[in-house]
Amino acid sequence: MNVRCVGYRIPGLAIVAALACSIGLHWGFLQSVAWVGMVVNYSQSGTVTEALTKTFDGKHPCALCKTIAKGKQTEKKSEFPTKGKKAAVPFSPAVFVFGTPMHFWKAIELDEEADSLNLAPPVPPPKIALG
Repeated sequence: MNVRCVGYRIPGLAIVAALACSIGLHWGFLQSVAWVGMVVNYSQSGTVTEALTKTFDGKHPCALCKTIAKGKQTEKKSEFPTKGKKAAVPFSPAVFVFGTPMHFWKAIELDEEADSLNLAPPVPPPKIALG
C-alpha cells in the first residue's frame, strides 16, 4: 500500500468517525459489541436459543450494557441549560407587488412567413433537387 494513499484516507476516516459520533452511532456500535459478548458468554452455559433470549429480554444486562445506558442518559442532558428569555425576532411582513416591466418590446407579427409555410411543395420537384 502506498504511503501517499494512507495519508489521504486518514482525514476522511476521521471525518466519518466524527460524524458518526455526532449522531450517536458509537452507542449502537458499543451496544452491538455488548450483545455479541453476552450471546457468547450465555451460550457457554446453555443453548444458543437460551443465550439469545437472555441477551435480548432486558432482565440480564451486562456491565457494558449498564454503562452504555448510563452514558446515553448523561449525553441527553444538555451541558448548557437555557436560561432567561428566548431571542425575539421581530416579524415584518414582506409585500410582493407584481407589475409590468417599464421597458418591453412588442413582438412583430410575421403573417407572410406563416402563410408561406402552409403552401404545398411544387409538383414535380425542381430538377436541381434531384441531383
